[in-house]
This record gives sequence, C-alpha cells and structure tokens, in this order.
Amino acid sequence: MANVETVTVNILDKDYQVSCKPDEVNALKESAQYLDSRMREIKSTSSVLGLDRIAVMAALNIANDLLSENKKTASVVSTQADNIQSLNGKLDIALGKLRAGIS
Repeated sequence: MANVETVTVNILDKDYQVSCKPDEVNALKESAQYLDSRMREIKSTSSVLGLDRIAVMAALNIANDLLSENKKTASVVSTQADNIQSLNGKLDIALGKLRAGIS
C-alpha cells in the first residue's frame, strides 16, 4: 500500500498494530481508546469472560448505539425536510401576493 502508516494501539492491555493513511491516525487512535473504554466497562460490569467475548459484546453495543443514532438522525432530517417544504410553500404564497400587488 502506498502512503500508509503503521500505528500501535492498546486495547485491554494488548498492543495491536494497524495500518492506515497518515490523515486517519488520530481517528484510529480515538477509535481504539473508545473501544478500550467500552471493553473495560463490559469487563468490569459483567460476568463475560474472554477477550473475544468482551470484544463481541463491545461491538454489539457500539453497533446498537450507531443504529440508534442513525435512526434519530433520519428522523431529524425528515422533520427538517418537512419544515423546509412548509417554509417554501409560505414563501411562494408571500411572493405571489407581492407580485399581485406590484402588477
């Protein structure tokens, strides 16, 4: 791969080397810290044993959070689209009145 950097991240006291583009290094480190935090939370608050099971539980929790946020975002976008359409209708009416008054 061209223009790739190898970064070492630590997740649950284990080092992993990951290759990424130089402009993605900070995002990778932030993601690794977030994953480490979620895995530590699961490890300390549940009876889940084994790194692989903790990783799967963390992945499921993060995926659930992502899907939930995507649904919220879609709802907000839909509501705003409706508001914009309503405002456009009001503007069309106001412009029509102005044009009628000018003629």
